[in-house]
Amino acid sequence: MTVHRPNTPIEWARKACDSLMDTYAAGSLPPAHRWHYHQGVFLCGMELLWEAVQEERYIQYIQEYVDDLVDEQGNFYFARDELDAVQAGLLLFKLYERTGAAKYRIAADKLRNLLLTLNRTSEGGYWHKDKYPYQMWLDGLYMAGVFSLKYANAFGETGLRAEVLRQEKLMRKHMKDGRTGLLYHAWDESRRMPWADPQTGCSPEFWGRSLGWYGLALAKFLDLLPDDEPGRNELANALQGFVDALIRYQDRESGLWYQVVDKGDRPDNWLETSGSCLFVYTIVKAVQRGIADEEAVSAAKKGYEGLTRVVEWDEEGRLVLPDICIGTSAGDYDNYATRPKVKNDLHGVGAFVMACVEMESLLNRSENKPNVHV
Repeated sequence: MTVHRPNTPIEWARKACDSLMDTYAAGSLPPAHRWHYHQGVFLCGMELLWEAVQEERYIQYIQEYVDDLVDEQGNFYFARDELDAVQAGLLLFKLYERTGAAKYRIAADKLRNLLLTLNRTSEGGYWHKDKYPYQMWLDGLYMAGVFSLKYANAFGETGLRAEVLRQEKLMRKHMKDGRTGLLYHAWDESRRMPWADPQTGCSPEFWGRSLGWYGLALAKFLDLLPDDEPGRNELANALQGFVDALIRYQDRESGLWYQVVDKGDRPDNWLETSGSCLFVYTIVKAVQRGIADEEAVSAAKKGYEGLTRVVEWDEEGRLVLPDICIGTSAGDYDNYATRPKVKNDLHGVGAFVMACVEMESLLNRSENKPNVHV
């Protein structure tokens, strides 16, 4: 069938959301009827789209997902031993603000209190999951950090801000590579994992999507922290350096980034879309804050155009995002290079929606009034 390709980033975001809404009832988003970050990331993208276009069907779909799982007393089943379980809690704040229903506040309180029970490294860094003892993963900074700042802003627990900044600082301390400016996927304080460098404790590779989670977290933190928060300028500087590093490793031909970001010359490495989406989002946010230059604008546009070029369509004319890496643990190069690729995985489509919404904002910004708020 003939497919009408969207003309603007916001149309691409709409098409992505509408395609999955046409495929799944909200509660059936995979993994069906589960409180899970895959649905959380996709629906966070949808919430950004809703904020931009104010079409009620989007926020209603988000509420349908949450209400499928959270009962009127705020009870719901979620994993009690991992940071990933916190991410979908980002959906609770807007629903509580709109409806005033106590169930959303109660559910948010439960996720906040989960953070009190998590195991930590000797310096106070959250273990990513109990089954990964003494390990910090880049993924976790986004999974729990953005929720923590939203909770602080909504309910006045301002001490969470310093906690979030401490988690980020620990990751930079232990996981940032001075040569590339990138951060390793994971760090094992115990040095017991087979992948852990005996000197540094780091995993050996720079995995795209984990770096994408890190960039997304930094950008969101700057949105949510007060202007006078101690450590804010340090965070902005970290984002600036991180964006500079990302641009250096962008594939010049496709505009995308490789699964293992710094090893695009290897024949078994491949261009991965979910990480590329998160990088475009991160770069655009840095530009909007005036901490990235015109080179970054060009990189973001090239990345966005590269993503729209690889989009496929199914027989019903629905959008299909290919080449998304499935969920992945830390490991060596072969671990990442051989991971299966899937289509329309929710956290890939969610990242695509986020990138498109922010790209629309970038293209519409007034060149005479750049946002230089850091």
